[in-house]
Amino acid sequence: MSKDTDRKAVDRRSFFRGLSGAAVVAGAAATTGLSTAPAQATETKNERTKARYKETEHVKTFYRTNKY
Repeated sequence: MSKDTDRKAVDRRSFFRGLSGAAVVAGAAATTGLSTAPAQATETKNERTKARYKETEHVKTFYRTNKY
């Protein structure tokens, strides 16, 4: 018997199932090196209390054209 006939044939579904499983394992291995510490904001007190919304001309135009 030849070596080719002894091997189990891999059908298309099992090939793609194995391929997707390998991608999951590779993705998990890549993310384990990342830090999981939460991000810290670096806003000062003045930045936290400043007014953020400004009704400029383009905002007024948006409201007018969209009938808000």
